[in-house]
Order: sequence, then C-alpha cells, then structure tokens
Amino acid sequence: MASAIPTRFMIISDTLGFRFENRRKAGNKVAGNFKLPLPNCDVLLHCGNLTRLGQPKEVEKCLRMLGKINAELKLVIAGNHERVLDKEWWSRHNENTDDPDSPASLEYKRAVDMMTGPLAKEAGVTYLTEGLNTFTLNNGAQFRIYSSPYSPRFFDSAFAYGQGEDRFNPANAVAKEFRCIAENPMPNFPALDIVMTHGPPRFILDRKSHGNVGCESLMRAVSRARPLLHCFGHVEEAYGARWVRWEEDLNTIGQTAIEIVSNTINAYPQVTSSPMTFGKDTLMVNAAIGNGSGHQPTNAPWLVDLDLTKAPSV
Repeated sequence: MASAIPTRFMIISDTLGFRFENRRKAGNKVAGNFKLPLPNCDVLLHCGNLTRLGQPKEVEKCLRMLGKINAELKLVIAGNHERVLDKEWWSRHNENTDDPDSPASLEYKRAVDMMTGPLAKEAGVTYLTEGLNTFTLNNGAQFRIYSSPYSPRFFDSAFAYGQGEDRFNPANAVAKEFRCIAENPMPNFPALDIVMTHGPPRFILDRKSHGNVGCESLMRAVSRARPLLHCFGHVEEAYGARWVRWEEDLNTIGQTAIEIVSNTINAYPQVTSSPMTFGKDTLMVNAAIGNGSGHQPTNAPWLVDLDLTKAPSV
C-alpha cells in the first residue's frame, strides 16, 4: 500500500454496563484482561451492547468508562441491548413518542444527547449510526469505516431486522430468497477500509450452542467490500478472530468468495500480528468482552495494527 501509515486499533464489544470500578470491588471474582491501565492506541472501536438494559443512566456510565481509555479517536455503535437509542423500538414500546415533551420522548432525547453531546465529547467518543464515514488521524492516516448497529431479530431486540430481510446490500446484490430493506447499503471494494457491525456474518465467529446465528446478507456485503478489518460482537460464546483470504474474482460474493479461513490467536497486551493485503485479506474479529456465561468481562480486548493510506491533504 503506497504511503502506508501503521495505525493501532483497540477493539471491544459487549461491555454490558461494565465499569472498571466494578472490577476493583469484585476483586478476584472477576477475572480477565479488561482492566486499567489499558495499552494506548490510535483508535478505539466499540461494536455495541454498551449496556444491559439500554437505560440512559447505563449509557452515561459506559461513556465514563470509555473516557478512561487512552485513544485519539473512539468510535462507538449501539447494539441490540440499546433500546432507548433505537427510535423505532422505543416508539413501539412507549406511548406518546410523537409528543416531543412526553416522558418517553424526553428519555430518548436524553440518551441520544448523551451519545452525541458534551458527555460524549468529554469521553472522546464519536457515536456512529449506520453508514459510511471517513476519519483522518494526527499521524496523517485516513480510513473509511462502514458501521451498523443492526443484527438479526432476537426475541424483542433493538436495532433488529427480520428473517429474509437484507439490510446491507443494494437490490442488485441481494440473494434471491431475501428482500432488500437497505437504507445505507455497504459499498463495493475499494470504497472502505473497516466494517464495524454489532452482529457477525454467517459462519464466521457466530456459533451459539444451538447453531450459527450470523447474517448471510452481511457476509455477502463484506465479501463485496473486502475491508482490511471487520469487527463485531453480539455472540459472546464465539469470541475470537479469523483471517480470511478472498477469491480473486471480485464478482464472487458470499461464502463462495472465501478461499482460505484460518484462526488468529489474541496476543494481548501485545499486538495481534496479521499482515493483510487490501482487497485480498480481511481480519474478522469478534471482540465481545463478556464471556457468554454470566456476561462477566473476562475476555481481552484486541490490539491490531492496520497499514492505512496517507490523507490526501497531509
């Protein structure tokens, strides 16, 4: 990659209301590597499920926790737990949300203001919804990231879409048995460097006790985009990382676009080494800090270096 600038990312997900103070109080009852001091990084990525119940007070506590992590840029999305941040879910479950002065409307506004206002700014957090954004760092590196808090519907979860609905592909790339509902479809390679979603793609770090629960349409979209990194969480039991090499034919999408998949071991607190060639390789990371058993934050964050391009104006 011309003018490549090594840039360090820390990736976490599914912290579920955890605060570093909780670990100190619990002592040895809460084991694991998600504790202060954390290594420095250029960019922190949080892939959603900030809270347990999605209440504004939990959102506030999460922002204060994130404020203790040292990173130049902190990018955060919601997950299926963040009910109060999902306007559609909140409207279905509360009365008078059309009235901006109703208690329900004010609670929704309070939560969104937390994620986008002074408290988030103080914590250094940038809240991303669904779509494509470009960021330039102090080291001169620039990256393009596609983000989405949505995952397949699980009971009455927030930011959910139904079986047979494709949220990530334009109509001409949707599998024949799916219906396109994409409002912000993922662009094709080489339009982006990173994909951050709450849920995993199908058959990559998505296995629960009853089977694979990842999204087939998301896999199709990521195979079209071929980013350097795709990070997510949601399925705590499937924490881990996979290095994926794609077939050369850019017109091949979905599972058949994968040539090789290999396991990658977390080297935390050192950097996980996984050299990637843009357009050929993608590092897939399920960064759920919660361990799937009691949701205790025992899993380690991931530290990954990506070679990014230099911003045109730098």
